[in-house]
Amino acid sequence: MSNQSKTPESQDTRRDFIKATGTVAAAATFAATAAPQVHAAEDNTIQVALVGCGGRGTGAAVNALSVDNGPIKLVAMADVFPKNLERSQKNISNAFKDQEGKVDVPEERQFVDFDAYKKAMDVLRPGDVVILATPPAFRWVHFSYAIEKGLNVFMEKPVTVDGPTTVRIMELNKKAKEKNLKVAVGLMCRHCKARQELFERIQGGEIGEINMLRAYRMAGPTGTAACGPKPEGTSELMYQIANFHGFLWLSGGAVSDFLIHNIDETCWMKNDWPVKVHASGGRHYRGDDVDQNFDSYAMEYTFADGTKMYIGGRTMPGCRSEFASYAHGSKGMAVISTASHTPAKSRIYRGQVADKANLAWEFGQPEPNPYQLEWDDLIAAIREDREYNEVDRGAMASIVTSMGRMAAHTGQEITLDQMMSNKHEFAPGIDKLTLDSPAPLQAGDDGRYPIPLPGIIKKQEYLS
Repeated sequence: MSNQSKTPESQDTRRDFIKATGTVAAAATFAATAAPQVHAAEDNTIQVALVGCGGRGTGAAVNALSVDNGPIKLVAMADVFPKNLERSQKNISNAFKDQEGKVDVPEERQFVDFDAYKKAMDVLRPGDVVILATPPAFRWVHFSYAIEKGLNVFMEKPVTVDGPTTVRIMELNKKAKEKNLKVAVGLMCRHCKARQELFERIQGGEIGEINMLRAYRMAGPTGTAACGPKPEGTSELMYQIANFHGFLWLSGGAVSDFLIHNIDETCWMKNDWPVKVHASGGRHYRGDDVDQNFDSYAMEYTFADGTKMYIGGRTMPGCRSEFASYAHGSKGMAVISTASHTPAKSRIYRGQVADKANLAWEFGQPEPNPYQLEWDDLIAAIREDREYNEVDRGAMASIVTSMGRMAAHTGQEITLDQMMSNKHEFAPGIDKLTLDSPAPLQAGDDGRYPIPLPGIIKKQEYLS
C-alpha cells in the first residue's frame, strides 16, 4: 500500500488553520543577516514573528493574534518553502481581514531560506514573541537565537527528538530563565480546563491510588508518517523536510509527533515521569513507502513505584480507531480525554466500568479551546511579568516519548537515565545546514532509508 510523498511544490497544510488538531506541520528555516526593526505605534504592542509556516505554525499565529489582552500584531514570517509562507500569510490575513493592522507582513518581512529564522527574529524587539513551529530538529537552534535576542517564545512540541538535544535544550533554558524570558511549549492539553480539574480530583484521591494508566492514538495514515519515494529532480534535504514525519532526525517520527500529547497528559495525572520502558512495533503493508516509521507501537512504561502505563499507537488503514487516555485507580477510573485533543470530556467513574450508571463526575460542556488558552496564559504572563517557562516539562515529555520509541526500535528495555545519556544525535551539525547541504540522512541505492532493526541494532535506532 503506497502513500504519495509530498514535494515542496505540493505540500498542503495538514489542519485547518483555526481548528487545531495538534500535529506539527511546519517547515524548517535557518541563519544570518539583520532585518530592519518594526516599531509599534504604542510601546505595549506585542509583535510576533512566525518561524515555520505550515499548518501548526499558521494555527498558532491565529491563536496568538486572537488573544484579547492588549495590542498584538504579526510582523514577520519565515520558512524554507515559499508556498508555505504564501499560503500561511493569506490564511492568517483572511482570519483578521476585519481587524486592520493585526497582520503587517509586507514582502520585505517575508523571509525564505535557512537563514530566515534569524532575519524574522531580527525584526523584533526584546520582549516580543517568536513562534517556533518548524520540525523539532531545529528547535534548539532557533531557541538559542531567540534567547540571544531577548525574545519570549512559543515553541511547538516535541521540543527534542533524541538524548543529546534534550540535554542541550535544557541547558539553553537556564539562560532563558536567567533573562526572565517567558517560554511556552505547545502541549496545550496542560491548559485544558477539564483536564486541570480532573488532575486536582485525581490528586485529591477521587479514584484512589493510581494503579494503571493507558492511552491510545490509533488511526489511519497520518500526516507524512508514510511517504513514497523521492521524486526525480527534488532536493534530498527539501524532500525530507516536506515529509518530516517520515524521518526520525527531523521529527522523531510518528511516535514523537503523534503520541506525545497522550503520553504527557497521562504522566501529568500520575504527577510523575516513568523510569523505564519496553516496547514492540512493526512495519506492515509498506508497498513503496520509504519512511523510517513502524506502523504500530505498543509500549509498557514503568514508574518508580511500579505503576504501569500502556501506550498504543497505530497508523494503519482499515483498523479500529481510538484516540483517548485513561487512568485507573483503586476506587474508580478516569477518562482523561475522549476523542482527539479537544473537547476532552474528562470524567470519573465509580469502579472500572465506564457507563452512565457509574458516572461520578464529568466536566461541563462546552469547553474552552486549549489551543487558545495556552496563548491567553502566555500573553498574560508577559503583560504581568510573571515567571513562565514550560521548556523543562516539554523536554521531559519529549524524551519520555522518545525513549518509548527507542525501546520499540531497538527491542531493548530503555531507562530514562540511559535515554538522557545516549550519545546518538540524529543530526549533528544541523545548525550549519543550507539549501544546498546534503541531508543528514541519505537513501541507499534502492531509494530507501535506514530503518530500525529491533534485536539487531540495539545501541541506537538505525545505522546511517
